[in-house]
Amino acid sequence: MRIIKYLFLLLLLSFVALSIFIATQKGSFTVERSKIIHSPKSSIYNYVNDYKNWGDWNSLAVEDSLINITVSPNSAGKGSSCSWEGKQGDGDLQTINVKEADSIVQIMNFKGNSADISMRFKDTLGGTKVSWKAKGKMDFLFKVLTAFNGGAEKIFGLMFEKSLNNLNKRLDYEINTYSVKVNGLVNVPETFYLAQTFTSEFSKVGKNSSIVFSKITDFCRKNNIKISGKPFVIYHTYDTSKELAKLSVCIPIKDPIFLMEGSDISSKTLKTFQAVKTTLTGDYSHTTKALDKTQQYFNANYLNVDNAFSRVEIFTIGKNEINSPSKWITEIYYPVRPKAVIKPTVITPETTPEVAPKAVVPKAKEEKEIPSEF
Repeated sequence: MRIIKYLFLLLLLSFVALSIFIATQKGSFTVERSKIIHSPKSSIYNYVNDYKNWGDWNSLAVEDSLINITVSPNSAGKGSSCSWEGKQGDGDLQTINVKEADSIVQIMNFKGNSADISMRFKDTLGGTKVSWKAKGKMDFLFKVLTAFNGGAEKIFGLMFEKSLNNLNKRLDYEINTYSVKVNGLVNVPETFYLAQTFTSEFSKVGKNSSIVFSKITDFCRKNNIKISGKPFVIYHTYDTSKELAKLSVCIPIKDPIFLMEGSDISSKTLKTFQAVKTTLTGDYSHTTKALDKTQQYFNANYLNVDNAFSRVEIFTIGKNEINSPSKWITEIYYPVRPKAVIKPTVITPETTPEVAPKAVVPKAKEEKEIPSEF
């Protein structure tokens, strides 16, 4: 009996000692991991920035087939968020600030503990260096958990390492798998559409276009305007030296409508035109390769570009339909200048005019004078 009391007392003292040890441990943590991802910086940023893709690369979701993820209606950029319920615990993540193709700042709540999360993207030899950092505080229970599992450094560090490896594998396939097919000459039919026109840096075209697409789509919904077809972009100018583009973000509609003067959304008609059609299957970052292949087609077939505008891009299948960039389909139409039709000159051989034969008038017979009897 006395031995049992001693054992109980020993266990109690051990528990108290452990509690004191855990309580005196630092309640804050800072964990950082980095990895070179073999994909363009802008593509990685766009992929990570959209919470629709979060479940495809974050280890919390990849390793939990039964996890339940909820994504906010606005899934990318400042103010977007996601939450999850999984076997490792429940949590949520919110984006509080972004810098295009440079950094993402978030707040994460996990098992009742909060942390400031930042991801930074930097061009480097062989790809893009992605740096992922978490800084937060732990309550007592979370300190107990980390104490028995190697500490916060090990727990979060391992999660970051697995997630970055998943991201690299995912993007290596999704971003770098693409195909370009030049379909040839086609006639593009007349299209009525709503649009907003602006000038943008190449690196910000995706972000700005997404905002305008949502704006015009909401305008159509609120005003009961029937959308007829897939969204598209008209590139009026595309200056590669300055990396600036003037473009119209367009939503096709069934019938033309009249809008009040002063509205930043306009109602227009794209007249029918002849174009070289090129189909890009894969991430938008390969558009330049589609342009190069189309230019080769122009040269091989002695075609001239119509400078009325640069091109039209129709997003047949995009990120709103599927999360996998390798399966996106963009139809690109490059206008062709109509060839001048030269009518052959008809040479009429000289002919000698026919001379009508002279009419032969027979001489009147001379009437002999008959002598008169008188």
